[in-house]
Amino acid sequence: MANVETTLSSAMTIEGAIAVALVDFDSGMTLGAAGGGLDIDLAAAGNTEVVRAKLRTLQSLGLNDGIEDILITLSTQLHLIRLLQSDHGQGLFLYLALDRGRANLAMARRQLLNLERELSI
Repeated sequence: MANVETTLSSAMTIEGAIAVALVDFDSGMTLGAAGGGLDIDLAAAGNTEVVRAKLRTLQSLGLNDGIEDILITLSTQLHLIRLLQSDHGQGLFLYLALDRGRANLAMARRQLLNLERELSI
């Protein structure tokens, strides 16, 4: 099992990684972050609103389903929000910003899944 710091360091080795954070979407607080190139605390807080809105929408639609991840595609970046599925990760998400020109989205999603499985909180 990996701790938060190790997990974030490993996430930064994903091809094209710019920044990564572990975020509590109830409070919007960043529990840990790595990388740079953007204000990760501001991005974490803003993406907390994205997660909350999507969860409210699912509930309003009566869908008994969960969110694995949310992709936001920018012209030069990919922003990936991975909601933690484990019992100990409830209410948390990994937020990964990628350089679109260098990243492989499928590989990044797979690597985040693997990191999530190893994360111990």
